[in-house]
Amino acid sequence: MTILCVRFQLPPTDEAALPRLLGLLEEFTPVVEALPPDGALADLRGAERYFGRSAVELASVIRVRALALHGVDCAIGAGPGPMSARMALRQARPGLTRAVPEDGVREFLAGLPVAALPGVGTATARTLCEYGLDTLGRVAAAPLSTLQRLVGAKAGRDLHEKANGVDRGRVVPNGVSRSLAAERPFTRDELDPGRHRRALLSAAEELGSRLRNVDKVCRTLTLTVRYADRSATTRTRTLPEPTAHSPALTRAAHGMYEALGLQRARVRSLALRAEGLTPAEQASHQLTFDPVDDKVRRIEEVADRARAKFGPRAVMPGSLAA
Repeated sequence: MTILCVRFQLPPTDEAALPRLLGLLEEFTPVVEALPPDGALADLRGAERYFGRSAVELASVIRVRALALHGVDCAIGAGPGPMSARMALRQARPGLTRAVPEDGVREFLAGLPVAALPGVGTATARTLCEYGLDTLGRVAAAPLSTLQRLVGAKAGRDLHEKANGVDRGRVVPNGVSRSLAAERPFTRDELDPGRHRRALLSAAEELGSRLRNVDKVCRTLTLTVRYADRSATTRTRTLPEPTAHSPALTRAAHGMYEALGLQRARVRSLALRAEGLTPAEQASHQLTFDPVDDKVRRIEEVADRARAKFGPRAVMPGSLAA
């Protein structure tokens, strides 16, 4: 086991914590790949030899240091490759390392549902299940030609290799993709789409204000819907142009929500995350001949000054004032 997949138990609004925690991992290995908003992959092949400890033992040290230095617990998956480490993480809990031995990857995968494999979407899983290939063990035992007929040549080959424990992925060091998040939990599981839309409006207004305060714009917006059964749906949309304009963020959020087609879903919380942040001075804005757009942006500037002086609730959309 040489790869760790770590998920830190971070508050949703603590955007500054992940870079510090990545620095903790880099004390053990320079090969660290950030997985925003709260995770990372670490390749410990060199660290195992240098420290004379296994990856699982080093995981325990990392957990203790994260708690002692940053007050953050973490769940850790360990495996011989990035894929197995990621899948092991799903069975880990805070304070626990779930390890997959190098000679036990196929056995670990065999009993898992086919949808658990990274890269297998709902449509692919449904197709495979229709032919009785509902577990990775059955997929691994199926002839390659059969899988290729079902899902295509390239996808079938990739699926066959992964189900048999062949992991061609690697940890690619990168920087943290800076992001801002706003979450709106409900006091009880909420069925009303109107309340869902109001929560998204509130979250988009908050994100827009925070982006403008730090002179940033975002390129993409991610919506996460958490349900009463603890499951979640995530959708990401690339914006037409980088922006910190609250109405534009609201339109994107509402568009993603409407596209989900939720019909009286019991929603526990809604979260928006602005990603791909860049300095506002480097962003371009498509000029329009619509005087309303220019007026709304000027009003937004005045509202930001009022919030800075009198507090975040000094100015807000009328639908949120009730």
